[in-house]
Amino acid sequence: MSSIFDCGDEAQLLAGMRHARQAIGRGELIVLPTDTVYGVAADAFSPAAVQRLLDAKGRGRDQPPPVLIGSKETLAALAESVPEPVERLVDAFWPGGLTIVLPAQPSLVWDLGETRGTVAVRMPQGRVALELLAETGPLAVSSANLTGKAAAISAYDAEKMLGESVAVYLADGMSRDGVASTIVDATSLVTRGDGAEPGRVRILRDGAVTREQLLEVLGDLLEPAPEPSTERQGEDS
Repeated sequence: MSSIFDCGDEAQLLAGMRHARQAIGRGELIVLPTDTVYGVAADAFSPAAVQRLLDAKGRGRDQPPPVLIGSKETLAALAESVPEPVERLVDAFWPGGLTIVLPAQPSLVWDLGETRGTVAVRMPQGRVALELLAETGPLAVSSANLTGKAAAISAYDAEKMLGESVAVYLADGMSRDGVASTIVDATSLVTRGDGAEPGRVRILRDGAVTREQLLEVLGDLLEPAPEPSTERQGEDS
C-alpha cells in the first residue's frame, strides 16, 4: 500500500525521507516535490526501476526520463564533457527550471531508454528534492502524471493518477507555478574531434526559464526561434 507523507510536518518529513530512500533502494518508485511540478522518481542506475517508471506513466522507451542531480559537480560525471557555455547556463539557472541535454558519459552503466547516447540533466531547487538526491544519487525523474494528462502540481494529484504503482508520496503543498522545466539541447556544443565547428543550443521545450533569459547568457549561441509548433507541453519535471 502506498504511503503519503506531509513534508510540512518535520516528523512526517523525516519518516517520509527514510521510506523514500528505502523505496529507491528496493527499485520502487516515489513521488517528490520539485520547484517545477511533482515528479515520479526511480534509481537512474536500475534498468528495472526505470522501466517501472515508464510503465507507470504509460510511456515507451522512446521517451527516456531526465535525470535529477543534487549538485552541479555531478553533471561532469554524467556528461561526456561540459562545454564552457553550458557551465554558464549551470551557473545562471541551477538549481532551477532548466534541463540540459548533453552526450552521456560512455562509461555509465545504465539504461534510461532510447537516449541515442545523450542524457538530460537538471538540478532542482527545494529542500526535499536536494536532500533526497544527496542521499540517493542521481534519480530518473519524470512528471508525476499519466502520459497525455496534465502534470501533477500536488502529491494528491499524482496519487490519483499513479496510485499503487508508487510506493511513497512526499507531499509539500502545491507546486510554485506548475510550469515544467525548459529543456535545451546542447549536444552540438561538444566537438567530436572531426574539425567541425561547435553548433548552437536549441530549445526543445519552453518552460520555467524563458528564451530571453537564455539569450542573455548564450547570445548568438542560442539557436533562433523555430516556426510555431504543436508540440505538447507540460510533461517532465
